[in-house]
Amino acid sequence: MQIFQELESEVRGYCRSWPTVFSSAKGSTLTDEGGRAYLDFFAGAGTLSYGHNPPAIKERLLSYLAADGVVHGLDTYTTAKRAFIERFDDVVLRPRGLRYKLQFPGPTGTNSVEAALKLARKVTGRERVVGFTNAFHGMTLGSLAVTGSSMKRQGAGVPLNNSMPMPFDGFLGPDVDTVSYVESFLAGDGSGLDLPAAIIIETVQAEGGINVARDEWLRALAELCLRYEILLIVDDIQVGCGRTGPFFSFERAGVTPDIICLSKAISGYGLPMALTLMRPELDVWDPGEHNGTFRGNNAAFVTATAALEQFWTDDVLTGEVDRKAAKVHDGLKGLLTEHGDLFAEVRGKGLLQGLLTQQPEMAGAVCAAAFERGLLVETSGPQSEVVKLLPPLVIDDSDLDRGLEILAESAQAVSRGPAVELVGSTNGQVGR
Repeated sequence: MQIFQELESEVRGYCRSWPTVFSSAKGSTLTDEGGRAYLDFFAGAGTLSYGHNPPAIKERLLSYLAADGVVHGLDTYTTAKRAFIERFDDVVLRPRGLRYKLQFPGPTGTNSVEAALKLARKVTGRERVVGFTNAFHGMTLGSLAVTGSSMKRQGAGVPLNNSMPMPFDGFLGPDVDTVSYVESFLAGDGSGLDLPAAIIIETVQAEGGINVARDEWLRALAELCLRYEILLIVDDIQVGCGRTGPFFSFERAGVTPDIICLSKAISGYGLPMALTLMRPELDVWDPGEHNGTFRGNNAAFVTATAALEQFWTDDVLTGEVDRKAAKVHDGLKGLLTEHGDLFAEVRGKGLLQGLLTQQPEMAGAVCAAAFERGLLVETSGPQSEVVKLLPPLVIDDSDLDRGLEILAESAQAVSRGPAVELVGSTNGQVGR
């Protein structure tokens, strides 16, 4: 590992928590160059929802490359892009009664968010965007401006303007209606909050500590946006594409966003791809007004199309996620009961769940102990205080059970005393 330490930037993060060199990956397992296998409950920060190198998707990609299919296309028309757009409309949008136009910005999540913010400002003619406490929307300046984490915001090095933070559901306690709190700022002539162009929200704040917005809260927020003619942007980058069960995380709440941001799992294979969905009447872009050299990753279009066809033509995967989510919840509840000295709360939704620890450093200790036992898990939250589980959606029951067993063994080791060396916290390294 010396070459990495000598030549790679100090900004590197996850490798500090998992100090080994990985060489291969398949399904729910990563293997290092020494031959040791690790169960992956990280899944590329939610990118690898269908596991590492899913065979059917890999075969589609290899066939496309073998036929000299177009790989880099900017925003030119290609057969790969056409196939993805057609299948996305047929498999995702139409069955849900949704009408959106598709924009392909640069290939990462923050590109999708930047496009959404710029579009909202262009449509409304307003500058301010409301974000939420503990939110994370990306590492570029516009996305950072609506991100809650002080550590991430400080990395900007310049003032982050034209945004306003508001309390997320539950941030002020379980009895405080924070949507009414937001409305008091919108309605008050002396609040100092100009009417915003948009409100951007994660239905589950994954990096912010696995904070789940209640369905009724999301509906109230959507109604508030409608009353004040504010665009509602849902950042579904980490919790969309089935992570909470349905394809979109907001489906069961019954809301319809004006703009949706997707990335991470949308390519189905870990290839860079991002997507911004907008109601058709909001598509007021001038040609080339928002673009990027890698906005046409045709290899990702191929794998994304294959993933849609394999997993989203029916509700089987959603049902499997719900079933496995219940198994994970029960396992975490058992750990909470057994280790009340270590854990304070079970959090999460779907196959994004975790344990809030009594002291922030305990989460890092549990994750370090898990790594020593062959399980990759990360922390999240403003103080890295939550042990965060993010396994592939298609994980086998046997692997899921074994991962929960390793987590239990790790919790037991930490509860016994300070024998576990903290390798480091992974929180804040997800990037976009």
